[in-house]
Order: sequence, then structure tokens, then C-alpha cells
Amino acid sequence: MCEQELRIGIDIGGTYTDFVVLDPTSGDIETLKILSTPQTPEKAVLDGLSQLTNMIVGVSCRQGSIVHGSTVATNAVIERKGANTALVTTLGFRDILTIGRQNRDQIYDLFADRTPPLISSDFCFEITERVNCKGEILTQLVEDEITPLIETLSENEIESVAINLLFSFLNPDHENQIALALRESGFFVSCSSEILPEFREYERASTVAINAYVTPILNRYIGRLEQTLTQTDFNFSIMQSNGGSIRANHARREAVRCILSGPAGGVVGAIYTAQAAGFRKIITFDMGGTSTDVSLSQGDIRVTTEAKIGGLPLRIPIIDIHTVGAGGGSIAHIDIGGALSVGPQSAGSDPGPVCYGMGGCLPTVTDANVVLGRLAPEHFLSGEIEIDKTLSISSLTNLYEQAKFTPYPGLTDAQTAALGVIRVANAHMQRALRIISTESGFDPRDFSLVSFGGAGGLHACDMARELSIERVLIPRGAATLSAFGMLAADVIKDYVQTIMMPDNTSYATLKRMASQMAEQGQREVHNDGIPEVRISWESELDMRYHGQSHELGIPLTPCFIDNFHKYHHEAYGNSDSSASVVIVNLRVRVVGAVLHPPLLPKYNPTADESKVRVAKYQPVVIGNKITRTPIFLGEELNPGHIIAGPALIVQPDTTVLLSNGDEAIVDKYLNLLITVFPVEQC
Repeated sequence: MCEQELRIGIDIGGTYTDFVVLDPTSGDIETLKILSTPQTPEKAVLDGLSQLTNMIVGVSCRQGSIVHGSTVATNAVIERKGANTALVTTLGFRDILTIGRQNRDQIYDLFADRTPPLISSDFCFEITERVNCKGEILTQLVEDEITPLIETLSENEIESVAINLLFSFLNPDHENQIALALRESGFFVSCSSEILPEFREYERASTVAINAYVTPILNRYIGRLEQTLTQTDFNFSIMQSNGGSIRANHARREAVRCILSGPAGGVVGAIYTAQAAGFRKIITFDMGGTSTDVSLSQGDIRVTTEAKIGGLPLRIPIIDIHTVGAGGGSIAHIDIGGALSVGPQSAGSDPGPVCYGMGGCLPTVTDANVVLGRLAPEHFLSGEIEIDKTLSISSLTNLYEQAKFTPYPGLTDAQTAALGVIRVANAHMQRALRIISTESGFDPRDFSLVSFGGAGGLHACDMARELSIERVLIPRGAATLSAFGMLAADVIKDYVQTIMMPDNTSYATLKRMASQMAEQGQREVHNDGIPEVRISWESELDMRYHGQSHELGIPLTPCFIDNFHKYHHEAYGNSDSSASVVIVNLRVRVVGAVLHPPLLPKYNPTADESKVRVAKYQPVVIGNKITRTPIFLGEELNPGHIIAGPALIVQPDTTVLLSNGDEAIVDKYLNLLITVFPVEQC
């Protein structure tokens, strides 16, 4: 046994799997990045854990906790590689997933195709029963129909079943009876009354269908990991999309709650790190190998219940994150119209970018940065991956020959093509940043940009410059910040119940109902190993004016009605205190506070606080010109060091690009605080 328990955060990305190990006694942190293994994602996890035992002090230590974020559930939905799934619903409602809503995402596209449901109509089955809008049983469940249903499901090799009966969120008895019979017959079962006891039939059906579709996949994946980890004393938790963690056995039943677990860890880590550094209003910019995830925070985590995954509605609480298919491994190509496109296809970890020399032949954003001199091959991932620049040059020269690029004086064909690739990728990411800022009513100039992910440092300053953001924060360990964020994530459980009550409902009544919901959450969080003294809860109401279609979330306080009118005016510019208000949903969030990883300031009073050694000079394409650029080694930086652009700052697992006029200062936590040179002065 080990004297001290280690805490390990693991984030599986499309290209790399990241590890962060925290010794809670000393506060020391070790990090590791290895290539992901998409076909068997647990292999990268187990390989990394094996390598970590040789890195950390006390290699015999085999106890502690692991918090794990995975793209397994996400990929199952996006790639349509989930379990064979069926839907059981009330007689007359089998087409609920096919009909959906009349809303059109592309209202001006006459030929736009709707996203097909995860479950085809052939596997949607009806059963005789009916509950009304008051929860009263109008038609008893015909139990004789259950046995033939089970036989039909077995004949069609169905593995997982979603049960979504009309008004089951008010009376779940019929769902429970069907679920019991199906579970006894060996099926994975997802009940809407357990997953999402909330009104809006289509969204509830879509959410429970997604859960049924991905749960067997995540269950098998977690099972394989747990089987290997049985020889250790590690407690195993999974990161949720809401910014909290849950025990693995819970995730194995409700995999839908872990759809965006990796990006959620990044947001938690960014907010935690930024607040320690003195930044409250931030925009997070997480550029990895496959995608870029962006979010906005005004001091807390913004959670939404109106999200989509793979074009399908998802009503569980999720951090408000916008994702685009632009990352270091995004493939550049010429589309059918002859225009340069970048992504969303990615080279991933196999074969990876062309420069990896692992068989890739299509140029990526990473290859473009190599050709432009923005990556130093000998320092890439501390030299663990050998970079072949000649392969990148060849692939981008081929791209140049396919397209009609405007040549730049003094640049080669490959450099011209590479510059085009970077600018197209940047345009995609700028659009994502505008969606969560200006298009959501926020002025990006009021925020600082927190950049992380393996590729973020090469693009962050240009992103900030285009949005007139003055300050960029690049945390220490930026490339593994998502894994770090999982160690900072509390245990969180969210509950919802549709109540449909009038505005004259007393605060005492609502508080009593919330307390009853919170009691269940407190028991579950305590069972996850959190002491009662560190468990708290808060509640919220979904409210709307009578006749409206959408709700606003209002904290449950004695003055919740007045607050609703106030919030409505702030959101929409109008309110009517004389109009009747409907209380639609009651939400409760139970939080079990974990011991957050310490961010220890580093002081080195003997160091020269203004000068830092230049490791070498390298030609780098900045703007449209080749510039002789100094390279600085991140491990030699100390608090107070100042670096003026142009410059490359090479960390063990990422690289930061400073353009002309940009200036970086190292703070006491070894974060880089960059003042961005305004675009109008460039």
C-alpha cells in the first residue's frame, strides 16, 4: 500500500490521451501525453497508467482516484456506431422520433435533409397504456403485450431499449413495470422517468434514446477498464457534461450524462486556473488535435439544457460549449467548388499528420505550422515524436498545385499553401468564438481569452487579435488542462421534475419539494465518498409567462416571481408584472466538494526577472513574411520573465507563437499572460 493516495485525471482526445497526476501531499503534478488508440481507447489509458508508474515517486503506489473523460459516447452518436436499440412508447406515438419538431436548422435551404433518428421506425414499438396530463391512469398497461414484445426484441437482436411513455414524468408506474420485465430478460433499459422526468415529449424521447444507444458501448468500455484496475485500489469516476464527476457505476447506467466529458473538463480547468490568476470573465479556447471547443464564463460555469449532439436534441444539463471540427490534425483539401477547406475530417492519431511519418498523406494544420516554421521539430513533445518536415513540404506543395493560390513574394509554394490552411482554420475558430460571444449578446473585448489544448498556443493570439481581445492567458500545462480540470471537478448530480404550478405557489411549498429531491442527491453524493460536511445543494425554477413556449431559469428564492420579471426584461428587453406566470420545472443540483488541486506559486528571487536565454533562432512565417524568430524554452522561464514578439515559446507539450508587437510575461504560477498587439496597428 502507498502512504499517500494519488489523484489522476485522464482525458481521451481524438489524437492524444492526456494524463495529469497529483500528489495531494506535496502538490507536485506530473503530466503525460500519448497517442490515442481509437479502435480500443482503453489501451491508451492502460498504456499511460503503466508509463506513469515509472515517472512518479514510489512506483509501487497503486491506490488513489481516477477521474476520466472520454469521447466514447460522443463518437458512438456522431459516427452512428451505438448499440442495436429499440424504443417502446405509448400506443399511437411510435413516430415521435421521426416526426420531431417543425423547426428547421437551415430555414432557407429547400433541399436540407433532417437528421435521421438514432432508432429507425422499424424498431419503434407501441404498447397499450395511457396516462393523462395530471398523472392519472386512463388506460391500464396491458401486461399481456410485454411477452410478445420481448420475443420481437430478441428476434431483432436488440441489445438496448429506451422506454418513453406519455406523461411518465408524472406517473412512472407503467414504465417501471415494463422496465422490470425487460431487465429480467437481459436487455439494457433506459427509462425516461429515470433519465429525464420532464415534459416535452420529443426532447425527452430523444434524450432517452441517446442514452439507450450509447450506454452499452460505454458500459463495455468502462467494464474493460475496471477489470484491469481490479488489481489496484483506485476509485474510478467519470467526468460528466455538466462539469462534475460521477462514479463509474452510475455512468454505466446513464452514459448520456458523459457525452461531452472531455470538453467539460477543459472548461472547469480553465475557470479554476484563470480565477487563481486573477481573471474572472473569460472565453475558453481549447484547440486539440481533432476539434476546437469554446465556451464563455463570467465567473461561473454556464450550463444549458438545450443542447444537441449529432443534430439530435439533448435535454440534460451540459456546459454551454460550441465545437467546430478544426484542430491540429484537421485535414486540408480542395472542395468540389475548387475552394480550400480545412476539416472537419481529422487525421487523428492513426495515421496522424503527414509529418509524423506514420502513413498520412493529406496535409493537416500541424503540417502547415511545421512548414511555416511555427513548430520546432526537435522540441515537438520533447522530441518523443520525430517530425519530418520534408513530408509536410511535399504534401502542401501538392495542395498548392491543386488550387489557385495567390503567391506571396519570398514564400515557397508550400509556405503559401500552409498560410492559406492556417487562415481557413482560423476563420472556422473565429466563427465559433463569435457564436458564444457577440451572437449571444456579449462583447468579447470585455473578456480575456484562456487558451489551452496542444495546438491552442499557436493560434490564440491571432484569435484574440481578430476579436479585439487584449489579453490571452495560457496556463502552465495548457496541453493537458482538460485532464487537470477533471481533478478540480466536484461531484455533481442534477435532478429535474416537471411540476406545472401557478405563480401563487408559495415559496415554502417549492422549497419543501426541492428539499425532498435534494435528500436523494445528498445520499448519492455521500455514497460516492464525499463527507456530509462538503455536500451542498441549490435549486432553480424554469418559469415562463402563460402562453410562452420557452422558459427562463430562476434561482429559487423567496422573491422568485419578482426575479423572473427582472430576468425576463434583461434577456428580452420587456416584462409584464401583471401577466400570469407558470412554474414549469423544479431543478436541484447537489454538489460534493472535492479537495481541489493546489496551484502553488513559484518564486525564484535569484533569477533575472526580465531576461531569458534564447535557445536558438529559426525562420518563421509571420504575416506574409519570413522573420528570424527567437525560440525560448518553457522550462527555463521564471516569474517576471518578459518575452516580446516575434517569438516561439516551446513547452514540453505545446508551442506558443507571439507575433510582432505581442508581449508575454510569466506570472507567479508560470502562466503566460500575453498582451496582444491590436490588429488595427499591425
